[in-house]
Amino acid sequence: MIIRDATAADLTAITDIYTESVINGVATYELEPPSTVEMTARFGAITGNRYPYIVAEEDGAILGYAYAGAFRTRPAYNWICEDSIYLSPQARGRGVGSALLAELITRCEALGFRQMIAVIGGAHPASVAVHARAGFEHQGTLKATGYKHGRWLDTTFMEKTLGEGASTDPDPDVYPGTLYRV
Repeated sequence: MIIRDATAADLTAITDIYTESVINGVATYELEPPSTVEMTARFGAITGNRYPYIVAEEDGAILGYAYAGAFRTRPAYNWICEDSIYLSPQARGRGVGSALLAELITRCEALGFRQMIAVIGGAHPASVAVHARAGFEHQGTLKATGYKHGRWLDTTFMEKTLGEGASTDPDPDVYPGTLYRV
């Protein structure tokens, strides 16, 4: 398995993975799968703002993908990012999610982010465990925040300090992402 930057050529496989998650899972609270055109626009918005977007590939097949994006849109949040990870059904339970998360953390630290937030839909135990193994700490659970598949779902928040965290002030002239300049 290799982990590499996602490209436009990966978007059909990425869309298929996300579609399966929308239809069958609770990691996302979307109810209708977006088209490849919409996923292409989302990919452009993430990568166009310098956030990492990566895939895990094995024998030419995309097993999963992960990306970081803005946690919130106010400029004071410039140094915090939120991670997202989606896996194909055949990749689950094989360490693919952990490998993607480890690489995403490394890339976000290199960009200067100070915190990574995981917003885990459905409080999914496997996702909580992957994040805990990567050093994320549980920050809280919001009850009944989504309704999908005929049931109410909780959302778990986890957080990991990146780099120097809050021990030093960030450089006001360097922003990890480009979306929210002050």
